[in-house]
Amino acid sequence: MFPRRVGLVKLGPPYTRFTAAPIVAERLWRNRRYSYDLYAPFTTHASTRQVLPMINASPLRSILLFLLLGPFAMGSVAFAQEKGVADFPQLSAENDWPWWRGPQRNGIAVGKAPIQFGDSQNVKWKVPVPGRGHSSPIVVGNKIFLTSADEAQQIHAALCFDRTTGKQLWQTEISRGGFPDDNHAKNTEATPSVACDGERLFVTFYHHEQVQATALDLNGKKLWQKFVGDFHPQRYEYGYAPSPILYQNTVIIAGEWEKTSFLAAFDRASGAEVWRTKRPSSISFSTPVIGHIAGKDQLLLSGSQQIASYDPATGKPLWTAAGCAAATCGTIVWDGDIVFASGGYPQSETIAVKADGSGQVVWKNNQKCYEQSMITTGGHLYALTDNGILFCWRASDGQEMWKQRLKGPVSSSPVLAGGHIYWANELGTHYVFKPNPERLEIVAENQLGRDSFASPAICGGQMFHRTAMQVGGKRQEFLFCLE
Repeated sequence: MFPRRVGLVKLGPPYTRFTAAPIVAERLWRNRRYSYDLYAPFTTHASTRQVLPMINASPLRSILLFLLLGPFAMGSVAFAQEKGVADFPQLSAENDWPWWRGPQRNGIAVGKAPIQFGDSQNVKWKVPVPGRGHSSPIVVGNKIFLTSADEAQQIHAALCFDRTTGKQLWQTEISRGGFPDDNHAKNTEATPSVACDGERLFVTFYHHEQVQATALDLNGKKLWQKFVGDFHPQRYEYGYAPSPILYQNTVIIAGEWEKTSFLAAFDRASGAEVWRTKRPSSISFSTPVIGHIAGKDQLLLSGSQQIASYDPATGKPLWTAAGCAAATCGTIVWDGDIVFASGGYPQSETIAVKADGSGQVVWKNNQKCYEQSMITTGGHLYALTDNGILFCWRASDGQEMWKQRLKGPVSSSPVLAGGHIYWANELGTHYVFKPNPERLEIVAENQLGRDSFASPAICGGQMFHRTAMQVGGKRQEFLFCLE
């Protein structure tokens, strides 16, 4: 009866962490009354096999401590709050780009990148990438990670390159066969980006009518492999795109199609399933994102005609707001407690929603960023639409500050670094401009490759970009290091 009286609910599987005492196995628990999460050792009741928290040696003392002092009596227990790379001690916000949209999950880099660059300008190195894919480079330490697919032989693979020289260090085959019969012309069989916690790599692929997740060490050795969920779209055979995301001790994966759509979390160390949540039965492609917004950790996802928020520790829904589109590809961004999404199909809409649980739509318009994400900075939202029109909107009310026609189409997502926004179109034109709400200030227009769908990684004063060009009449992908 102890857990019920204290109000603790078991959230996740055990994992090992350092405490003041010797190393112990702990679980994540939730206190219902005071709405906080904590880590605590646990035990199993001898007869009922119920898992019980061991907050203190004396249950009575623990009960009195919680009831009298509540959240102020935590001592050394840890609160579950999103801290980005700070939750992963082996990662660096300055030198690493460990997952989709970077260390802050919003496309904002720490540091700067070269402003002028091209196929032979400010290139430290350039190396060919085998196969085909739209996954973006992931950088941790002295290694760069990509996924790729050999479409002819139907092989999915993870790749690693040396950050200093560009030399390919290893290639690990993840799966063979079972590729879908069809895919969208702008998608590939290796579109989701890798996620890295500093110790492991997490990759997802769609094959044999399922989504599969694989964990590897940084040398390419497989650690575990899991069936994530059925996935076999028939109405729209446009492939799979969401990247895995990391939250504390879990890796979270989305799969959305016309039948059994899902969000699911797995323990990063063991691959054991932690929670699973149903999503609406509708095809969509967006990668979810986690942020500490409006005073709480929120897992945000657009698509299925709604903006939805979930508790990333449990998968339980927090709130929804109607809007955007049935199918989206971009990842939600935010400014303060307002979140922004854009899509898609069948309608075109950009929408701003209050993330305080009210579901209030703050503003919306009829512009569309379908495949690409947007970016916020300085209280303004910047969007380069599918047809190549760059907008600046005031984040608080949607007031259009300016718009300027550039050139589309656009699939790559932007990065803000060193006071400049970097944004590429599908033709390999890379616009570099200042985030100025008064007017568009383009400082450079660079050409890198002739085919750009992936998004750049910027860290440690370098830019890493995956692009493609024609070599001997054939399409060949390359990985660039620019500095």
